Amino acid sequence: MATIERFEDIISWAEARKLNRMVDVFVKENRFGHDFDLRKQIVRSAGSIMDNIAEGFERGGNKEFVQFLFIARGSCGELRSQFYRALDKGMVVESEFKEISIQLRNISSLILRLINYLKKSEITGLKFKGR
Repeated sequence: MATIERFEDIISWAEARKLNRMVDVFVKENRFGHDFDLRKQIVRSAGSIMDNIAEGFERGGNKEFVQFLFIARGSCGELRSQFYRALDKGMVVESEFKEISIQLRNISSLILRLINYLKKSEITGLKFKGR
């Protein structure tokens, strides 16, 4: 794994940022009509993924970072569930849902790989550069 000096170097964070731009398109197109609660939940869940990756990294310790990564991964599942609700309400079409769902599963997988790497590094004593 390459040396990570800043959270912007983390692939799962970069992919979560892309996801946020995708979600922003749906929100700006007013797909959610008057369902302001679902819209807010979707925007917050999407933001939570990248924000928790960043916050965990900035905390400085692998153990705390792992905890925040689990929260970010949970937000992936939460957002996927919210998009199921949007699909069921006709707010997104199947192809859009699949695109978002694939991106979310990819991010979740990247986060899990990072968690496993960090847990292994606790045993071996590996650290991120700059920490």
